[in-house]
Amino acid sequence: MNPYEILGVDRDADDDTIKKSYRRLARQYHPDVNPDPDSQERFKEVSAAYEVLSDPQKRRMYDLGGDPMGGGMGGGFAGQGAGFSFTDIMDAFFGGAAAGGGHGPRPRTRRGQDALVRLDVTLAEAAFGTTRELKVDTAVLCSTCHGSGAAAGTRPVTCETCHGRGEVQQVQRSFLGEVRTLRPCAACRGFGEIIPEPCRECAGDGRVRSRRALTVKIPAGVDTGTRVQLTEQGEVGPGGGPAGDLYVEVRVAPHETFTREGNDLLCHVVLPMTAAALGTTIDLPLLEADLESSDPELETSVAFDIRAGTQSGAEQRIRGRGVPSLRSGGRGDVVVTVVVETPARLDERQQELLRELAVLRHEESPDGRVEPAHKSVFGRFKDAFK
Repeated sequence: MNPYEILGVDRDADDDTIKKSYRRLARQYHPDVNPDPDSQERFKEVSAAYEVLSDPQKRRMYDLGGDPMGGGMGGGFAGQGAGFSFTDIMDAFFGGAAAGGGHGPRPRTRRGQDALVRLDVTLAEAAFGTTRELKVDTAVLCSTCHGSGAAAGTRPVTCETCHGRGEVQQVQRSFLGEVRTLRPCAACRGFGEIIPEPCRECAGDGRVRSRRALTVKIPAGVDTGTRVQLTEQGEVGPGGGPAGDLYVEVRVAPHETFTREGNDLLCHVVLPMTAAALGTTIDLPLLEADLESSDPELETSVAFDIRAGTQSGAEQRIRGRGVPSLRSGGRGDVVVTVVVETPARLDERQQELLRELAVLRHEESPDGRVEPAHKSVFGRFKDAFK
C-alpha cells in the first residue's frame, strides 16, 4: 500500500505538509474519537504511513522500491506491530509535542525570576522624584564556578543513561502496536549532563544568595502602587543564566498637611469668623517646603488671599502647585478648603460687641433658612446670580 496515498500527499510533499495531513487523519480515525470498527484499522495504516514518511531514511528506502519496515502490510511496509511515537499522536490532537517528550535536553542555563521590593517614600519624594539606595537580597552569579556549577578543574560530563539526550524512551505494546513514550531522564533530570563534582560554594546551581546595594531613581509623580523596573537586576538564573528584572513598588507615607487626590493636593485652612467675614491673606506652605534644597529661588510658600465673606466649606485653587504628572509633565493644583471657626467662649465685652453687630445687621432673632441637602444644578446656577 502506498504511504503517500494513505496520507493523501504528493511524493514531493515537504515535512510540514506530511505532518499536517497526518494530524488531520489521526484526529479523524483515532478509536477514541471515531467509534466505527473500521477506524482502528485505518488509524493503524495512517500511523504506519506517517512513520515511513516522517523518517528520511525510511522514506528514501520506500522511494527506491525497498521495504522500510521489513514486510507486513501489502504495500511493502509494516502495519500490525509497527512502532510509532506516542508524541506524534499527541501532536495530532494538541498541535504540539507531548508533555515531557521530543524536546531533547533542557538547558541548564535559564533566565532568572523577577524580584519585587517595596520602598517607602515621603509625599514630597513621590511628587518631585528622588534617588534612593536599596539593599536587596537576591541570587547572584557564583564567583567560584562562574555559573558552571562544577568544582574547579572539573566540568559536566555526558549522562550515561540518556547519552546526552535528556530523555529516555519507554516502549509498551498495545492494540495499536508498539507505543513509544519519552520521559525526562531521572539520572540527569533532563539536562543531558551530570556534574560529577559540584561546586561547594553553590552546590552545583551556579548561583548563590547575596545582599547587595542598588541605586534606584524614583521619577517625579509616582504614587502608591507605582512600580519602577530595573532591568536585569533581579534573580540570576540557574546555571548562571541572565538575571530577571527587579521591580521597586512605591508606597507613599501620609502627609501631615496635604492629602493627594490624583495630581491635586488637598488641605484645610481654619479661620476665625472675623477673618472669613473681613477677608485676609495668609502665608500658605507648599509641598516644596519638605524638600532639602539649598536653592534660594525655591518657592516654599505662597500668599493666599481669603476673600471677604468666604463661607465655611468654600474651596479655592492655587493653579499648578500640586503634584507633577508622571506622564504629561504638567502639575495639578493645591485645593484649599476654608473652615470657618465659630468662637465657643466669649467674655462679656465680646458678647456685647456681637449683639451690637447683630442689631446693626437686623439679626437679633434670625429664623434661619432651611434648604435641601443637595441642590440641583439649576438651583446652584440660580443662586450664583442672586
